[in-house]
Amino acid sequence: MNKTTFDFNEIVDQSHFLRQFSERFAHGETFYDLDELWDAVMGPAMPMPMEVEFIHLGAGQKRRYGALILLFEEAEAELEGRLLFSIR
Repeated sequence: MNKTTFDFNEIVDQSHFLRQFSERFAHGETFYDLDELWDAVMGPAMPMPMEVEFIHLGAGQKRRYGALILLFEEAEAELEGRLLFSIR
């Protein structure tokens, strides 16, 4: 299983996360919003099976990045085991 980790000690905002995700999986394309991110996660760009882990995400950040977290939780449910998502 492929694994990728996003460190929220380094990520400053949602745009920064989208740029990091784009650099890892979009092969030159940049995502600008959560709709584009959803399409990428659900599409062929993700090397499945995949584990996505968010680390160093404090309580305040969990609220700030709630939509992003929800996106990955919903993707995990829809992809039925091909995507595992965790927060540590």
